[in-house]
Amino acid sequence: MDIDAYIAVHREDWDRLDRLARSRRLDAEQIDELIALYQRVATQLSTVRSTNPDPTLTARLSMLLNRARGRITGARVPLWRHARTMLWEDFPSALHQARWSVALCGALVVLSTLVTGLWFGLDAGAREAVVPQAEQRMLAQRDFVAYYFQGEASGFAAQVWTNNAWITVQAVVFGITGFWPVLMLLQNGLNIGLSAGVMAAHGGLGTFFVFLLPHGLLEITCVCIGAGAGLRLFWSWVRPGPLPRGWALASAARALVTVAIGLVPLLLVAGLIEAFVTPSSLPAAVRIGIGVIAWAGVLWLMLGRGRTVHRSGVSGDLSEDLVGDRVAVAS
Repeated sequence: MDIDAYIAVHREDWDRLDRLARSRRLDAEQIDELIALYQRVATQLSTVRSTNPDPTLTARLSMLLNRARGRITGARVPLWRHARTMLWEDFPSALHQARWSVALCGALVVLSTLVTGLWFGLDAGAREAVVPQAEQRMLAQRDFVAYYFQGEASGFAAQVWTNNAWITVQAVVFGITGFWPVLMLLQNGLNIGLSAGVMAAHGGLGTFFVFLLPHGLLEITCVCIGAGAGLRLFWSWVRPGPLPRGWALASAARALVTVAIGLVPLLLVAGLIEAFVTPSSLPAAVRIGIGVIAWAGVLWLMLGRGRTVHRSGVSGDLSEDLVGDRVAVAS
Protein backbone atom coordinates (compact mmCIF):
# COMPACT_ATOMS: atom_id res chain seq x y z
CA MET A 1 0.00 0.00 0.00
CA ASP A 2 1.24 3.45 -0.92
CA ILE A 3 1.19 5.25 2.42
CA ASP A 4 1.37 8.74 0.93
CA ALA A 5 -1.60 8.07 -1.33
CA TYR A 6 -3.52 6.60 1.60
CA ILE A 7 -2.89 9.72 3.67
CA ALA A 8 -3.95 11.98 0.81
CA VAL A 9 -7.22 10.09 0.32
CA HIS A 10 -8.24 10.02 4.02
CA ARG A 11 -6.68 13.20 5.40
CA GLU A 12 -9.95 15.10 5.11
CA ASP A 13 -11.72 12.57 7.37
CA TRP A 14 -8.93 12.75 9.94
CA ASP A 15 -8.89 16.53 10.00
CA ARG A 16 -12.67 16.63 10.36
CA LEU A 17 -12.60 14.11 13.20
CA ASP A 18 -9.92 16.15 14.94
CA ARG A 19 -11.99 19.34 14.69
CA LEU A 20 -15.09 17.63 16.05
CA ALA A 21 -13.17 16.02 18.91
CA ARG A 22 -11.74 19.39 19.93
CA SER A 23 -15.07 21.27 19.69
CA ARG A 24 -16.49 22.43 23.01
CA ARG A 25 -20.11 22.06 21.88
CA LEU A 26 -21.67 19.68 19.39
CA ASP A 27 -25.26 19.49 18.16
CA ALA A 28 -27.03 16.21 17.43
CA GLU A 29 -25.96 16.08 13.80
CA GLN A 30 -22.31 16.71 14.68
CA ILE A 31 -22.40 14.00 17.36
CA ASP A 32 -23.66 11.48 14.80
CA GLU A 33 -20.92 12.58 12.42
CA LEU A 34 -18.31 12.25 15.17
CA ILE A 35 -19.36 8.67 15.93
CA ALA A 36 -19.41 7.71 12.24
CA LEU A 37 -15.96 9.22 11.64
CA TYR A 38 -14.61 7.50 14.73
CA GLN A 39 -15.73 4.11 13.45
CA ARG A 40 -14.35 4.85 9.97
CA VAL A 41 -10.95 6.01 11.23
CA ALA A 42 -10.73 3.00 13.57
CA THR A 43 -11.14 0.75 10.54
CA GLN A 44 -8.50 2.74 8.67
CA LEU A 45 -6.06 2.40 11.59
CA SER A 46 -6.62 -1.36 11.56
CA THR A 47 -5.87 -1.41 7.84
CA VAL A 48 -2.66 0.56 8.29
CA ARG A 49 -1.48 -1.76 11.06
CA SER A 50 -2.17 -4.92 9.06
CA THR A 51 -0.78 -3.85 5.66
CA ASN A 52 1.85 -1.16 6.18
CA PRO A 53 2.49 -0.46 9.90
CA ASP A 54 3.98 2.99 9.58
CA PRO A 55 4.85 4.05 13.19
CA THR A 56 4.28 7.77 12.64
CA LEU A 57 0.86 7.35 11.05
CA THR A 58 -0.15 4.70 13.56
CA ALA A 59 0.72 6.99 16.47
CA ARG A 60 -1.14 9.92 14.89
CA LEU A 61 -4.33 7.94 14.29
CA SER A 62 -4.16 6.33 17.74
CA MET A 63 -3.96 9.73 19.44
CA LEU A 64 -6.77 11.03 17.25
CA LEU A 65 -9.01 8.09 18.11
CA ASN A 66 -8.18 8.39 21.80
CA ARG A 67 -9.22 12.06 21.78
CA ALA A 68 -12.43 11.26 19.92
CA ARG A 69 -13.19 8.35 22.26
CA GLY A 70 -12.87 10.64 25.26
CA ARG A 71 -15.20 13.14 23.57
CA ILE A 72 -17.80 10.45 22.88
CA THR A 73 -17.75 8.55 26.16
CA GLY A 74 -16.79 11.44 28.44
CA ALA A 75 -13.49 11.85 30.26
CA ARG A 76 -12.96 10.15 33.58
CA VAL A 77 -13.23 12.55 36.51
CA PRO A 78 -9.77 12.82 38.10
CA LEU A 79 -9.26 11.74 41.69
CA TRP A 80 -8.41 15.24 42.87
CA ARG A 81 -11.80 16.47 41.66
CA HIS A 82 -13.59 13.73 43.62
CA ALA A 83 -11.60 14.76 46.71
CA ARG A 84 -12.45 18.42 46.15
CA THR A 85 -16.17 17.62 45.79
CA MET A 86 -16.15 15.54 48.95
CA LEU A 87 -14.28 18.09 51.09
CA TRP A 88 -15.82 21.25 49.63
CA GLU A 89 -19.43 20.12 49.12
CA ASP A 90 -20.35 16.77 50.70
CA PHE A 91 -18.46 17.32 53.97
CA PRO A 92 -19.83 20.84 54.67
CA SER A 93 -23.36 19.66 53.85
CA ALA A 94 -23.04 16.70 56.22
CA LEU A 95 -21.70 19.06 58.91
CA HIS A 96 -24.62 21.42 58.41
CA GLN A 97 -27.14 18.61 58.79
CA ALA A 98 -25.46 17.50 62.02
CA ARG A 99 -25.13 21.04 63.44
CA TRP A 100 -27.73 20.64 66.19
CA SER A 101 -26.32 17.36 67.46
CA VAL A 102 -22.82 18.89 67.33
CA ALA A 103 -24.08 21.88 69.32
CA LEU A 104 -25.60 19.51 71.88
CA CYS A 105 -22.28 17.68 72.21
CA GLY A 106 -20.41 20.97 72.55
CA ALA A 107 -22.78 22.13 75.28
CA LEU A 108 -22.26 18.82 77.09
CA VAL A 109 -18.48 19.24 77.04
CA VAL A 110 -18.62 22.89 78.14
CA LEU A 111 -21.09 22.19 80.94
CA SER A 112 -19.16 19.21 82.31
CA THR A 113 -15.91 21.19 82.11
CA LEU A 114 -17.35 24.19 83.96
CA VAL A 115 -18.97 22.10 86.69
CA THR A 116 -15.88 19.98 87.22
CA GLY A 117 -13.50 22.93 87.03
CA LEU A 118 -15.45 24.94 89.61
CA TRP A 119 -15.83 21.95 91.89
CA PHE A 120 -12.18 20.95 91.92
CA GLY A 121 -10.99 24.54 91.84
CA LEU A 122 -12.97 25.57 94.91
CA ASP A 123 -13.04 22.31 96.91
CA ALA A 124 -9.56 21.36 98.10
CA GLY A 125 -10.83 18.14 99.66
CA ALA A 126 -12.35 16.90 96.41
CA ARG A 127 -9.18 17.88 94.57
CA GLU A 128 -6.91 15.96 96.94
CA ALA A 129 -9.17 12.92 96.81
CA VAL A 130 -8.42 12.61 93.11
CA VAL A 131 -4.93 14.13 92.79
CA PRO A 132 -2.52 14.17 95.76
CA GLN A 133 -1.17 17.58 96.77
CA ALA A 134 2.37 16.79 95.59
CA GLU A 135 1.14 15.78 92.13
CA GLN A 136 -0.99 18.91 91.96
CA ARG A 137 2.07 21.10 92.49
CA MET A 138 4.05 19.15 89.88
CA LEU A 139 1.20 19.48 87.38
CA ALA A 140 0.86 23.23 87.92
CA GLN A 141 4.58 24.01 88.06
CA ARG A 142 5.97 21.65 85.43
CA ASP A 143 4.01 18.75 83.97
CA PHE A 144 1.17 20.67 82.30
CA VAL A 145 3.53 22.82 80.22
CA ALA A 146 6.19 20.11 79.79
CA TYR A 147 3.69 17.90 78.00
CA TYR A 148 3.82 20.19 74.95
CA PHE A 149 7.61 20.08 74.73
CA GLN A 150 8.13 16.34 74.70
CA GLY A 151 10.20 14.99 71.81
CA GLU A 152 10.52 16.38 68.31
CA ALA A 153 7.63 18.57 67.15
CA SER A 154 6.88 16.53 64.02
CA GLY A 155 6.75 13.28 65.99
CA PHE A 156 4.58 14.91 68.65
CA ALA A 157 2.22 16.17 65.94
CA ALA A 158 1.87 12.67 64.51
CA GLN A 159 1.20 11.28 67.98
CA VAL A 160 -1.45 13.89 68.70
CA TRP A 161 -3.04 13.37 65.30
CA THR A 162 -3.37 9.60 65.70
CA ASN A 163 -4.62 9.92 69.28
CA ASN A 164 -7.29 12.47 68.35
CA ALA A 165 -8.26 10.43 65.30
CA TRP A 166 -8.68 7.34 67.48
CA ILE A 167 -10.92 9.21 69.92
CA THR A 168 -13.01 10.64 67.09
CA VAL A 169 -13.31 7.28 65.33
CA GLN A 170 -14.65 5.77 68.55
CA ALA A 171 -17.31 8.47 68.71
CA VAL A 172 -18.24 7.89 65.07
CA VAL A 173 -18.24 4.11 65.03
CA PHE A 174 -19.92 3.56 68.40
CA GLY A 175 -22.36 6.42 67.92
CA ILE A 176 -25.12 3.98 67.08
CA THR A 177 -25.14 2.84 70.72
CA GLY A 178 -26.37 6.27 71.80
CA PHE A 179 -24.42 6.28 75.06
CA TRP A 180 -20.78 5.90 73.98
CA PRO A 181 -20.36 9.42 72.53
CA VAL A 182 -22.03 10.92 75.61
CA LEU A 183 -19.76 8.93 77.91
CA MET A 184 -16.69 9.96 75.93
CA LEU A 185 -17.67 13.64 75.96
CA LEU A 186 -18.29 13.59 79.70
CA GLN A 187 -14.92 11.93 80.26
CA ASN A 188 -13.15 14.60 78.20
CA GLY A 189 -15.02 17.37 80.00
CA LEU A 190 -14.13 15.91 83.41
CA ASN A 191 -10.44 15.63 82.49
CA ILE A 192 -10.29 19.21 81.19
CA GLY A 193 -12.20 20.51 84.20
CA LEU A 194 -9.93 18.66 86.62
CA SER A 195 -6.82 20.14 85.00
CA ALA A 196 -8.37 23.60 85.02
CA GLY A 197 -9.33 23.29 88.69
CA VAL A 198 -5.86 22.17 89.73
CA MET A 199 -4.15 24.91 87.70
CA ALA A 200 -6.52 27.57 89.05
CA ALA A 201 -5.96 26.48 92.64
CA HIS A 202 -2.19 26.92 92.17
CA GLY A 203 -2.36 30.24 90.31
CA GLY A 204 -1.85 28.78 86.84
CA LEU A 205 -5.24 29.39 85.22
CA GLY A 206 -3.72 31.83 82.71
CA THR A 207 -1.11 29.26 81.70
CA PHE A 208 -3.89 26.69 81.34
CA PHE A 209 -5.76 28.81 78.79
CA VAL A 210 -2.63 29.88 76.90
CA PHE A 211 -1.57 26.28 76.36
CA LEU A 212 -5.06 24.85 75.77
CA LEU A 213 -6.94 27.32 73.57
CA PRO A 214 -4.63 27.44 70.50
CA HIS A 215 -5.30 23.80 69.60
CA GLY A 216 -8.09 22.92 72.03
CA LEU A 217 -10.83 24.90 70.31
CA LEU A 218 -10.37 23.04 67.03
CA GLU A 219 -9.55 19.71 68.64
CA ILE A 220 -12.59 19.62 70.92
CA THR A 221 -14.84 20.83 68.11
CA CYS A 222 -13.66 17.93 65.93
CA VAL A 223 -14.44 15.49 68.74
CA CYS A 224 -17.89 17.05 69.11
CA ILE A 225 -18.45 16.76 65.36
CA GLY A 226 -17.59 13.07 65.46
CA ALA A 227 -19.81 12.51 68.47
CA GLY A 228 -22.65 14.52 66.92
CA ALA A 229 -22.47 12.53 63.69
CA GLY A 230 -22.52 9.32 65.72
CA LEU A 231 -25.58 10.45 67.65
CA ARG A 232 -27.34 11.30 64.38
CA LEU A 233 -26.79 7.70 63.35
CA PHE A 234 -28.39 6.54 66.61
CA TRP A 235 -31.31 8.94 66.17
CA SER A 236 -31.94 7.79 62.58
CA TRP A 237 -32.33 4.28 63.96
CA VAL A 238 -34.69 5.38 66.75
CA ARG A 239 -36.71 7.90 64.65
CA PRO A 240 -36.30 7.04 60.96
CA GLY A 241 -39.04 9.42 59.83
CA PRO A 242 -40.90 8.64 56.57
CA LEU A 243 -38.21 6.23 55.34
CA PRO A 244 -37.90 2.57 56.28
CA ARG A 245 -35.56 2.19 59.26
CA GLY A 246 -32.92 0.38 57.22
CA TRP A 247 -32.85 3.10 54.56
CA ALA A 248 -32.67 5.92 57.09
CA LEU A 249 -29.85 4.15 58.93
CA ALA A 250 -27.94 3.51 55.70
CA SER A 251 -28.27 7.14 54.60
CA ALA A 252 -27.06 8.44 57.96
CA ALA A 253 -24.18 5.96 57.93
CA ARG A 254 -22.99 7.10 54.49
CA ALA A 255 -23.07 10.74 55.59
CA LEU A 256 -21.23 9.70 58.76
CA VAL A 257 -18.42 8.20 56.66
CA THR A 258 -18.18 11.51 54.81
CA VAL A 259 -17.81 13.31 58.15
CA ALA A 260 -15.17 10.84 59.33
CA ILE A 261 -13.07 11.34 56.18
CA GLY A 262 -13.45 15.12 56.34
CA LEU A 263 -12.27 15.19 59.94
CA VAL A 264 -8.91 13.68 59.00
CA PRO A 265 -7.38 16.93 57.62
CA LEU A 266 -8.99 18.99 60.41
CA LEU A 267 -7.43 16.77 63.06
CA LEU A 268 -4.12 17.07 61.24
CA VAL A 269 -4.36 20.86 61.47
CA ALA A 270 -5.17 20.58 65.18
CA GLY A 271 -2.15 18.33 65.70
CA LEU A 272 0.16 20.71 63.85
CA ILE A 273 -1.08 23.66 65.91
CA GLU A 274 -0.57 21.70 69.14
CA ALA A 275 2.95 20.67 68.15
CA PHE A 276 4.24 23.85 66.52
CA VAL A 277 2.09 26.78 67.71
CA THR A 278 1.07 25.96 71.29
CA PRO A 279 4.64 25.52 72.63
CA SER A 280 6.16 28.21 70.41
CA SER A 281 7.72 31.48 71.57
CA LEU A 282 5.00 33.54 69.88
CA PRO A 283 3.05 35.95 72.10
CA ALA A 284 0.12 34.35 73.87
CA ALA A 285 -2.38 36.51 71.99
CA VAL A 286 -0.96 35.39 68.63
CA ARG A 287 -1.06 31.72 69.57
CA ILE A 288 -4.63 31.96 70.78
CA GLY A 289 -5.52 34.03 67.71
CA ILE A 290 -4.26 31.27 65.39
CA GLY A 291 -6.42 28.78 67.26
CA VAL A 292 -9.47 31.05 67.05
CA ILE A 293 -8.98 31.52 63.29
CA ALA A 294 -8.79 27.74 62.73
CA TRP A 295 -11.86 27.23 64.91
CA ALA A 296 -13.79 29.97 63.11
CA GLY A 297 -12.91 28.31 59.80
CA VAL A 298 -14.57 25.07 60.91
CA LEU A 299 -17.66 26.93 62.11
CA TRP A 300 -17.90 28.72 58.77
CA LEU A 301 -17.52 25.38 56.98
CA MET A 302 -20.44 24.02 58.99
CA LEU A 303 -22.77 27.03 59.17
CA GLY A 304 -21.81 29.10 56.12
CA ARG A 305 -20.54 26.85 53.36
CA GLY A 306 -22.58 23.91 54.64
CA ARG A 307 -25.81 25.89 54.51
CA THR A 308 -25.10 27.07 50.96
CA VAL A 309 -24.34 23.64 49.49
CA HIS A 310 -27.17 21.98 51.43
CA ARG A 311 -29.67 24.44 50.01
CA SER A 312 -28.34 23.72 46.52
CA GLY A 313 -29.29 20.07 46.94
CA VAL A 314 -26.04 18.50 48.15
CA SER A 315 -26.88 15.95 50.84
CA GLY A 316 -23.49 14.47 51.69
CA ASP A 317 -24.83 11.08 50.60
CA LEU A 318 -23.88 9.04 47.54
CA SER A 319 -25.55 9.84 44.23
CA GLU A 320 -28.78 8.06 43.28
CA ASP A 321 -27.08 6.01 40.56
CA LEU A 322 -24.98 4.36 43.29
CA VAL A 323 -27.57 4.24 46.08
CA GLY A 324 -30.66 3.46 44.02
CA ASP A 325 -33.92 5.31 43.57
CA ARG A 326 -36.46 5.59 46.35
CA VAL A 327 -39.77 4.04 45.42
CA ALA A 328 -43.10 4.04 47.19
CA VAL A 329 -43.93 0.83 49.03
CA ALA A 330 -47.08 -0.41 50.74
CA SER A 331 -47.03 0.06 54.49
